[in-house]
Amino acid sequence: MERLLQYWDDLDDLVGALYLCYERIRRVVLFTLYALVVAASQIAVVLLALERPPLALAAATILLVTLMYRSVTAPGYSAPGA
Repeated sequence: MERLLQYWDDLDDLVGALYLCYERIRRVVLFTLYALVVAASQIAVVLLALERPPLALAAATILLVTLMYRSVTAPGYSAPGA
């Protein structure tokens, strides 16, 4: 019976190790996708600014206002004792 429990423990360790590898791979893939999206958006913004500067300025203004709104309304960190 004790051998069977040892096999179950080894199987559990193997599944845990596979999950840790999966988590590392998932983080790398998500970071890569994030970096590609950021690079593509920066290239698109530069091309838009070269082609139609007023439209690029309007888009930047809308994005800035949205970012400011999110930073003001998002739950933030409160200092201890505040």
